[in-house]
Amino acid sequence: MKKDIRSMDYEELNTEIQNLGEKSFRARQIYEWLHVKLAGDFEEMTNLSKALRARLEESYEILPVEMLERQISKIDGTNKFLFRLHDGNVVESVLMYYKHGNSVCISSQAGCRMGCAFCASTIGGLKRNLTASEMLGQVYQIQKISGERVSNVVIMGTGEPLDNYDNFLRFVRMLTDEHGLHISQRNVTVSTCGIVPKIRALADEKLQITLALSLHGSTQEKRRKLMPVANKYDLAEVLAACDEYFEKTGRRVTFEYSLVHGVNDTPEDVRELTAILKPRSCHLNLIPVNPVRERNFVRPDRKNALNFKNNLEKSGINVTIRREMGSDIDGACGQLRLRYADAETDQ
Repeated sequence: MKKDIRSMDYEELNTEIQNLGEKSFRARQIYEWLHVKLAGDFEEMTNLSKALRARLEESYEILPVEMLERQISKIDGTNKFLFRLHDGNVVESVLMYYKHGNSVCISSQAGCRMGCAFCASTIGGLKRNLTASEMLGQVYQIQKISGERVSNVVIMGTGEPLDNYDNFLRFVRMLTDEHGLHISQRNVTVSTCGIVPKIRALADEKLQITLALSLHGSTQEKRRKLMPVANKYDLAEVLAACDEYFEKTGRRVTFEYSLVHGVNDTPEDVRELTAILKPRSCHLNLIPVNPVRERNFVRPDRKNALNFKNNLEKSGINVTIRREMGSDIDGACGQLRLRYADAETDQ
């Protein structure tokens, strides 16, 4: 079995290369090829001897992240990518253009086992976790394809990042490492449906990344109807873990709330959300739900969504409606991957 060299952090690679009898500066060169020059093949590493490249090829691999499809929105330029991994699994990533920089949303798993009722990503269940190399590979491929620097990374695509905790944590450390792309930790956001022990573990890491909790329900009962994870972790537990994250990191938590017409967009929801969020230093991000053909959820119209937001603001809640990106392409998380899987099944 070849070793996954792109998942090795700088110190691990340094040890590995010295064990081959090479000087430490060779490790620095290789790491730069992998994480700055974004090489996908050892043959690209032209300042290494042919003999060393052959030794690397024999013992190590750079797990491929190959673009299968690219959709570009005619409305706002958003790019949606479908990538194939070495074993045939596919994942989605998105490139979004903002005034503050280029933001990439990546996947952390092939599939998902969380079962959230409105999400296309979970249809078909979890196939496997992604390695740190495969998560980094999505960012690197997008940067190579677009020819533009990525400044913000969101782990909010297919999968639950905290269900793949060790690989996710390694990914964040390598993404923000000074020897690699060196993206600021403050420009990294991780979205979770609320796995309490992992939120607490992440708080203990004292990273400066943003934690985004998928809330989606204003009470435990409402949340349970939409999110099976609520059967394991009570809303009070989840909120306490978010409070701990804020206390230990000083980073304000973002609460994500998918607005579903007639399900969680009522005046009662406004009152209940106000009760749980007003005591907290947080931000509420309203996300009108993306229709998925396998689900029967309907998004509220623009007027109702704005009314919901305005009522929350009057109650003292810091709230925004997330800007809709790529509405003319398979914008919802999991849609492109699902369509690809359906096409494969039909063949």
